[in-house]
Amino acid sequence: MTAVVTRRAGATTWVRFGLLLAFVVVFLIPIYVLLATSFKPLTEADPGQAWNLPRTWTGEAWRVAWEKLSPGLWNSVLLAVPGALLSCALGSMNGYVLSKWRFPGADVLFTLFLFGMFIPYQGVMIPLVQLLVKLNEWTGLQGVFYGGIPGLVLAHVVYGIPICTLIFRNYYVTIPDELVEASRVDGAGMLRTYWSVVLPVSAPAFAVVIIWQFTSLWNDFLFAVFLTSPTSWPATVMLNNIAGAQATPYSQQMAAAVLASIPTMLIYVLLGRFFMRGLMAGALKG
Repeated sequence: MTAVVTRRAGATTWVRFGLLLAFVVVFLIPIYVLLATSFKPLTEADPGQAWNLPRTWTGEAWRVAWEKLSPGLWNSVLLAVPGALLSCALGSMNGYVLSKWRFPGADVLFTLFLFGMFIPYQGVMIPLVQLLVKLNEWTGLQGVFYGGIPGLVLAHVVYGIPICTLIFRNYYVTIPDELVEASRVDGAGMLRTYWSVVLPVSAPAFAVVIIWQFTSLWNDFLFAVFLTSPTSWPATVMLNNIAGAQATPYSQQMAAAVLASIPTMLIYVLLGRFFMRGLMAGALKG
């Protein structure tokens, strides 16, 4: 009987392994096509030869893609890094107040925050443009808010407040109230409690919000097209504009696509182990 159970367990393990391997292969097929095409000369880079390895290996497409895309990559860094950090800071403070420092109307305010998650980008595009144009006029900083990276950061930070607040609020609900009460007894105020008690245990929630917001900011296309000038275009807009006049340079497009995706992959690799723990925190409470 034990031998039969062992054989069944072994067969089940091999079936699971085979299914996982099949999923991995399916997942890697687009990456294979990207990389194989990116190392082909333009004469070989066409859809009919997408599955073939290059007959002549060349890095010319990577050089051209880097020259065309590097200004956009730097603009994306200037957009995604401060935008993600500001979203983390605001979301963390909002979530802390809404979960640990209750006040009249807190639930209503939290519900209003959540409504912001369901407003489509297209619905606010015209008033958002008008607001940023007015900010340029009021501050005298032409091309900074409307037409520049700061305005794009502002739009994404404001739009990201609802989801960031939700993630942090659900995470902070899992922190025992006794810790906050103990800090109050010791004489700590709201900010001191946040800085000394809550913030040191917030790494998983910060990882989730950084991954979420960094990815959203880095992959933004719609806001970037409407709110920035060509000198401030991020990588996604410049990636869309890599095209030839007579023929499509597939190898350059593939190389540029890989270059544009590297930062988000690095963020997931560095912070991924915190992602599920922070995302699931508060799923059973709050």
